[in-house]
Amino acid sequence: MNLRFVEAFYWVATLRSVSRAAEKLSITQSAMSSRVAGLEEELGTMLLDRRDKQFKLTIAGTRFLHYAEKLLALQRELKEEMGSGGVAAAPVTLRIGSIESVLHSWLMPWIEKLRADLPLLELELSVETTPMLQELVRRGTLDLVFAAAPAAHDGVRVRTLASMEMAFVGNPTVHKRSRYSLAQLAQYDLLTFQRGSQPHVALMDVFRRDEVAPPRVHTISSISAMTQLVEAGFGIATLPRAAAERLRPNRALKILGCEHELLPLPVFASFRPDPQSRQIEAVVDAALAFANEAKHARVVGRSAK
Repeated sequence: MNLRFVEAFYWVATLRSVSRAAEKLSITQSAMSSRVAGLEEELGTMLLDRRDKQFKLTIAGTRFLHYAEKLLALQRELKEEMGSGGVAAAPVTLRIGSIESVLHSWLMPWIEKLRADLPLLELELSVETTPMLQELVRRGTLDLVFAAAPAAHDGVRVRTLASMEMAFVGNPTVHKRSRYSLAQLAQYDLLTFQRGSQPHVALMDVFRRDEVAPPRVHTISSISAMTQLVEAGFGIATLPRAAAERLRPNRALKILGCEHELLPLPVFASFRPDPQSRQIEAVVDAALAFANEAKHARVVGRSAK
């Protein structure tokens, strides 16, 4: 049995699209369709229901998907067992997506470490909002995403990473107090992430619980834009503390103490495992360890001060 045909069917069935599967394997749609058709001919049965435009597996296709995954996993195990000890490492292409909060906190140092561990790494990096990242990993356009909510979907696995402490960030020339009450913060315009996002909802809940009427709240998806507005004296931003600490040496930023803590920002790694490789799981494990270590180091550093 031609395992390239099995691989083609597996990704078509998993991503529920011939075009997305072709993009995943970097081949044309016609080549992908030809491989699936070749597998159907070899098995003597139809695997895809082509009677309408809506993607659907036949009963045989649903049954064979289970065997396809096992065949591809067995192929991987055989390669690992028989060894490629003297063979040069192959290039690794990773399509990673991230929210801005992770990008400005620990993503860049982690990617530097990842590149050191995988010298032949070819990286495709996208920075988007959580809803967009969820959709991209569901569609198979990205292999791994770091977002503020998990991408719940068949075939997508989720790991919980270290949450990110949030803080109020102001301009040191404007906001001279060492500590602020909510009423004092309410005297300024506030900047947070897009409407409906976890930071936006958490910010509004803090004021609501303390029965303090919030001021104008501006929703901005870009940390760079928020910090530039803070520098210009436009208002006070809610940002991940780690991001503010990384940006502070080159920006006029000050982390403001507050009587009420903001809810931490949750971070999830959502990814599609590949039965032919453990690479993506290894990368997720590395990200999980790096994020936990980075958070621990920040806590220890603040305690030492």
